[in-house]
Amino acid sequence: MGATRDTLSVIQEMATAMEEHRRHLTQLDSEIGDGDHGNNMHRGFQAALERLAATNPETPSDILKSCSMALINKVGGAAGPLYGTAFLRASTALSEKEELSAEDVAAAIEAAAAGVKQRGKSEVGDKTMVDALEPAARAAKEAASSGKGVGEVLRAAADSAGEGAGATVPLTANRGLASYLGARAAGHMDPGARSSYLLLDAAARALGA
Repeated sequence: MGATRDTLSVIQEMATAMEEHRRHLTQLDSEIGDGDHGNNMHRGFQAALERLAATNPETPSDILKSCSMALINKVGGAAGPLYGTAFLRASTALSEKEELSAEDVAAAIEAAAAGVKQRGKSEVGDKTMVDALEPAARAAKEAASSGKGVGEVLRAAADSAGEGAGATVPLTANRGLASYLGARAAGHMDPGARSSYLLLDAAARALGA
């Protein structure tokens, strides 16, 4: 039950982060998008908590799958399918596992990033979530291979995601609504990259890292 309990704690901390940063994310999205990212993410994670309370999942994989379904159903715009895919791919990577190693967690992050890349047809440099998630996946894998624990792997992923989100500021966008702004999108952080960082940071903090 340790990994299941820890995974529930992670989702709860993620939901808290989305509530605390709702206005911040909405502000970022109002600059280069349609201004609803913060509210959508908050609504999605509240729905995830409700779904988890109702279904009482027994494994980390089941928890992530429940979150995926809630996010797809409740988060509007492109973020719903993208985050839904991320959580579903992570769930699949952890299938059948009742306890999680650092390598397992790194594999889940890598699967999530790959799912978002495929679903959004995005690459690093396109000014999307991928700019945060791909460096996060790489850092998680490196941390796990060097003998770090689960919390440390998540912290490495979060820190790299934060750097990746920051790196979106000077970019123009090749995907999403921001792509229609051309050069005007430069100077603004991508809201999806920022929320990706905030979620990974929440995961690390939930495990004391």
